[in-house]
Amino acid sequence: MKNPDRKAWLLGGDALCSNPPDPPPGPSWRLVLLGAPGVGKGTQAELLCERLGACHLSTGDILRNAKCEGTRKLTPALEAALSSMRQGALVSDETMLELVGERGRCLRCCGGFVLDGFPRTVAQAEALDALLKREGVGLDLVFDYELPTKEIVARLSGRRLCPECKAVYHLTHQPPEKAGICDVCGGRLIRREDDRPETILTRMRVYEENTRPLLEWYGRQGLLVRVPAHGTPDEIYARGWTCGRSMENGRTPPSGKAGRGSTAGGAALAPPARPS
Repeated sequence: MKNPDRKAWLLGGDALCSNPPDPPPGPSWRLVLLGAPGVGKGTQAELLCERLGACHLSTGDILRNAKCEGTRKLTPALEAALSSMRQGALVSDETMLELVGERGRCLRCCGGFVLDGFPRTVAQAEALDALLKREGVGLDLVFDYELPTKEIVARLSGRRLCPECKAVYHLTHQPPEKAGICDVCGGRLIRREDDRPETILTRMRVYEENTRPLLEWYGRQGLLVRVPAHGTPDEIYARGWTCGRSMENGRTPPSGKAGRGSTAGGAALAPPARPS
C-alpha cells in the first residue's frame, strides 16, 4: 500500500496531496478511533492505515504542523485553535469542526480514513455526522480501545525521556542499557510530569467523564466496537475486526500485508467481502 503524504489534511485549503492514496481493491473504510492515553491507539492507527490503504487523519497533527509552519498564512480556525493552546485552554467544538470542515476533500478521499482525535464530545460527533453526510459518505465503525486503569498507569508511568536528544525509553519494555542514562547521547533520563501516576489518574478521570456520553452515542448508532487492548499490536488489530464482526453482519477488512485471506495475530481475516 502507498503511504499518503497527507498534505491536504495537514495544510487544508487548496493544498493537494502529492502522493494521494490509490483506490483500494475493495470498498474503502472510514473509521473513528477512541481510547485513553496509553492504550496504543496511535500504533493501531498506523496498522489500520497501512493495511487498509487509508489516510491517518489526526487533528493533533494539524495543530502540531501549524505550530511548525510559522510563516505560512493560517486560517481563522487554525489561529483560534493555536491561540487557545497558548492560553492552556481547550480548543472549542466550533473551532475543531471548522478545522475538519476545511478538509472535506480528505473525508471523501477514495482511500478512506482513520480519524484520530476527533470527535471528543457528542456535539462534535453530531456535527461530524452532518459533515460526512454533506460530503456524501458515512462512518463504518468506531473502535474504542480499552485497558484497565491500573495497566494504563503502569505503561505511562514507566516512560522515561532524554531531554537532550528526545529519545524515549520504558523501564520495563524498552529500558536503557545503563539505568537512568540515554543510550544515544549519554544524557540523564527524566520522567515527564504528565507521566507521574497521580497526573495519569487525574487525566483518566477526566477522559472517562468526557468520553462516556460519546461512547453511549456511538453505541446507539450501532457503530461502536469495544476492543480489549492487551497483547501485541497484531493481536489487537485482529481482535478489533473479530469484535466488529458480531455487529457488522460478517463484514471483514482486507487482511494484513500479505493481502486478502492471510492472517494477523493468528486470527483469520479472510472475506466474505464487505457488502455495498
